[in-house]
Amino acid sequence: MAGGKFITFEGGEGSGKSTQAQRLAAFVGVAGIEVVLTREPGGTPFAEQVRDLVLSGTTAKHGATAEALLFFAARADHVETLIRPALASGKWVICDRFTDSTRVYQGVAGSVPADVIEMLNRVAAGATQPDLTLILDIDAAAGLARATERREAKSSAGADPFEQRDLSFHQRLRQGYLGVAGADPGRCRVIDATGTPDAVQQRVHEAVLGRFGAHLSGKAR
Repeated sequence: MAGGKFITFEGGEGSGKSTQAQRLAAFVGVAGIEVVLTREPGGTPFAEQVRDLVLSGTTAKHGATAEALLFFAARADHVETLIRPALASGKWVICDRFTDSTRVYQGVAGSVPADVIEMLNRVAAGATQPDLTLILDIDAAAGLARATERREAKSSAGADPFEQRDLSFHQRLRQGYLGVAGADPGRCRVIDATGTPDAVQQRVHEAVLGRFGAHLSGKAR
């Protein structure tokens, strides 16, 4: 990948992924590294249209398999047109969610068979997989409370279709993410997402420096 690094953030609702992804992009940028900050679903015009479709809350009732197919369609375009070219040019890509979200939301919590998800992952992303995945871990009820506070602070619209699901769904998500981390400890780091954003940021930076300190050359400290 010509020196480009691919870092993904994962976690349940209200875990603080988006905030920490933005902060990490700034942190890495201080070291003089060009960073592409993106998200899933989204990141390209087509993938953003899929995001609007899935998260609008206005789509007709559908199952987890249909949902997974939509996410992988968006991911295929995202990887082909944004992520892979950025990595090939030596840029670092920081992405808010990637295939682990599908493994957990539609797989563990939605009952889509793991072999189906892995087959689709090979088609949509192929060898373009994260070098490091930071899983922000927080109690499901606490995360949902955070998500509610965030919407109220921004005067945002109501909860998206995933936030609206019952607590047991979100508890399965948390366990699913911990399972992903346990199955792939070389790639994944579980980050305690409790406390202030600054405290979580410090944990994130320590994990990134632990993996890529030589690339950052200490400049971002």
